[in-house]
Amino acid sequence: MKSRAMKPKKLNAQGVERWCPIQASVVGSVNFLSTKKCAEAPSKIDHPYHHYHPLVLLPESPYGGSCYFDFSYKRCDFFVYHCSCGLDFHIKCALFTLNIAEQKLQELNHIATKDPSVFLEDGNEELENAKCFGCWLPLGESRYFSVACGFNLHIKCAELPHEINHPFHKEHPLVLQFNIKRFSCKICGETRHRDFFIVVQLAQNESKIRDCSFCDVEVSIDYGSYYCLRCNFIAHVKCATKYRDRYYIIEAKGIAGNHDDDLGVNPITCVIEQNEGGEMTRIKHFSHAHDLILSDNVMENDITCDGCMLLILDSFYCCSLQCNFFLHKACAKSPRKKHLWFHGCQELHILVVGYLFNCSICEYDCGGFSYKCNKFNVHICLQCSVIDYRTKHPGHQHPILYNRNQNGRCNGCGETWRSQFSCKHCDFNLDFDCSRLPLTTRHKGHEHPPALTYHAGNDYPKYHYCDLCEKERDPNLWFYHCAICEFSAHPNCVLAIYLFIKPGSMCKGKDHPHPLTFVWKPYRYIVCGKCSEPCEALVLECAEPTCNYVVYWKDVRPPSFGFTSPVELSKAEADAITHDC
Repeated sequence: MKSRAMKPKKLNAQGVERWCPIQASVVGSVNFLSTKKCAEAPSKIDHPYHHYHPLVLLPESPYGGSCYFDFSYKRCDFFVYHCSCGLDFHIKCALFTLNIAEQKLQELNHIATKDPSVFLEDGNEELENAKCFGCWLPLGESRYFSVACGFNLHIKCAELPHEINHPFHKEHPLVLQFNIKRFSCKICGETRHRDFFIVVQLAQNESKIRDCSFCDVEVSIDYGSYYCLRCNFIAHVKCATKYRDRYYIIEAKGIAGNHDDDLGVNPITCVIEQNEGGEMTRIKHFSHAHDLILSDNVMENDITCDGCMLLILDSFYCCSLQCNFFLHKACAKSPRKKHLWFHGCQELHILVVGYLFNCSICEYDCGGFSYKCNKFNVHICLQCSVIDYRTKHPGHQHPILYNRNQNGRCNGCGETWRSQFSCKHCDFNLDFDCSRLPLTTRHKGHEHPPALTYHAGNDYPKYHYCDLCEKERDPNLWFYHCAICEFSAHPNCVLAIYLFIKPGSMCKGKDHPHPLTFVWKPYRYIVCGKCSEPCEALVLECAEPTCNYVVYWKDVRPPSFGFTSPVELSKAEADAITHDC
């Protein structure tokens, strides 16, 4: 083994340990190492392209002989950035790619920018076969950076942002990955990081995890891609960066600590009791003053979740003091801060309670939880907020992906839309409204909860009528059906416009001195105090027992209610008390 004189470790201007070669002979023919940049190279770096372990600068090959780099396959005996998992960087490649990842392109001015067309004229066979390290495609006639160790990179690849936030995956940043196979960890790839798509193992899950999350077309791990470190999410570079106004770049200085570990504040402020299986059986929730207890006792079919306003047909949380407050288990875990992929605003949406609002997506009046955009002052109901851009709907056998350029006929309602969920395996489209139809609902004039049905089970024409509007319906389109009493109806007929306002909710009357309570009246009631017409359906009734004031909600609904002017709901005195855990 060759010997060389080395000074002790020194600190550079930033206080980072560095190796300091004392003479040019130490580095042999690698002139780059005699420069100031190399002399001040840190002894250890956390490289953005290899997240698992730090790269340590060694004065010579760690293998007791020559070292062959994983990227250029070139041989080098001196100054290697080495990882414990067997990954080896030439010092030039390490510093070069570090500058690329941190978008410090000005640091690369000492590296020549080349035009392949000039060299191709000279018949350079090696250059003709050269490929870009980033996308692993031929250099072609694109301008590129080239370093002496055989590392070539398209200028366009060098200019790609290393880390972005995208509305289709706002939970975590998407990181640019060059050639996944080469950067994967050889030690922990099948243990700590086995859930990442970049594992060396890709076997039974290969077809599942290689599809682009944007277009559903396979992503080759030999080329560049954007991926999430925490989720099974990968996308083509072109898909992730297609619309510049749809994502924003995370600056290099935020790479280490901009992952929002606690993106959403936990809505469960305290866990009081758990069962043997670890399930939370008694909790405190930010939305309610009293403890909530887990229950499986669904005694009646009109129990409504105060979060999403849908029927509760499974285990749920209810108020320990029986004050008519209920939450689905899933709704109880709704994060207090959340990104919504379909909303153009890049900011977090805040979960708010205690308002009657008009959802800016489905345009239904709703009294449940909402995600509020402070920038545009709009509210989005909990039911709309949980729809993912890639979803699996019970009405179709394959996963469906949202495509805003998809033109076609919706299989749910039969209408033609431009932006829809579509299936890449067959001709199936679903618009946003149909994708959010509740699987089971209720109707004030029907005893049993009708279920969403996707195909008529009987071809006899007399069955193809809506039992509410008495008009003919298309048996190939979705409808609500009750098998017990052969009830069938159009979704729009079943889902009344005020279905998502919970009876018993209270608000202050603008033109009335007493609090008003929302009440469903299945029959024509006393005359409305506003229009003097007999009241039916959703009405506001005075909470004072001696006052007979009743008014249609539609008559007192503020003209500016819309998306931006919610109505604050009133709370009972006991329910307004808050307690600490």
